[in-house]
Amino acid sequence: MIFGDNREAVIKNIKKAANDRDFTAKVEIGDPQMSLDERLKLVNDYWENRKTFSSKINNRIGHVIFNTLAKTIAGSTEFEGLEKLNNLPIGGAIVTSNHYNQVDSLPIKLLADKMHCQLSIVIEDTNLMLPGFFRYLMNYVGTIPLVQSPSYIANEFPKHLSQALDQNNWVLIYPEQEMWWNYRKPRKLQRGAYYFAAKQNVPVISTFVEIKDLPKVEKKDANFYETKYIVHVLAPIYPDVSLSANENAHYMMEQDYKQKVAAYEKIYGKKLNYDFLDWDIAGWRGHLS
Repeated sequence: MIFGDNREAVIKNIKKAANDRDFTAKVEIGDPQMSLDERLKLVNDYWENRKTFSSKINNRIGHVIFNTLAKTIAGSTEFEGLEKLNNLPIGGAIVTSNHYNQVDSLPIKLLADKMHCQLSIVIEDTNLMLPGFFRYLMNYVGTIPLVQSPSYIANEFPKHLSQALDQNNWVLIYPEQEMWWNYRKPRKLQRGAYYFAAKQNVPVISTFVEIKDLPKVEKKDANFYETKYIVHVLAPIYPDVSLSANENAHYMMEQDYKQKVAAYEKIYGKKLNYDFLDWDIAGWRGHLS
């Protein structure tokens, strides 16, 4: 993972992946490496632990910390297009966003708070093993871990997703799949979020987060400017009842990608081109040769 360290190495990985059009490439340094059996055990233990009294207490603490972090780290976040949510039906929904750093759920948390909704977050299974403070958060802020196992995706995951949606929660899913640190451009999307939206018959709240450079240089790394976030709320996307779940997944995914690309081009004033530029990394003052 990267939260301040190994930035140039990660940027080099992003450059290669972007130029190769490998949009789901892992670019982070030092992610936990686990076998499928280890990941399944990790997630099964997570769900068992959720039933314990100590876990319920930690969940309360985790949500207090999460709320505090959202206000502290992302408190300057601005929101555009909130009026698009005025006619959103009461109930659960799936939220999609670009995936650009370890705490990019915080601006979406603030958006959910504005709409008086609880936010659940779908995470990669190995995030439960992140070091230190992040591990605690991943385990105790209402996350729904996803294991790339056909049996888990077909059985366990929909059950937990349905429980969150039945509680009228918003569920944040990153259809770009992998995190690319401070990468501005919208990447090609994966269909899972849209398939589950269709199966659960809930809308997709489409967002695109603009990362804006500030004039002030970071204290800990003079190669980077500080940044702020602007959450652009795009038109909600609804399943078409005349289509199958698979047909809806394709239709909704394509619609969301088109919206995110259009938002990017309008916000930044340039056509989307995946050939890597130094500018693609928000806040970066450096250059890759």
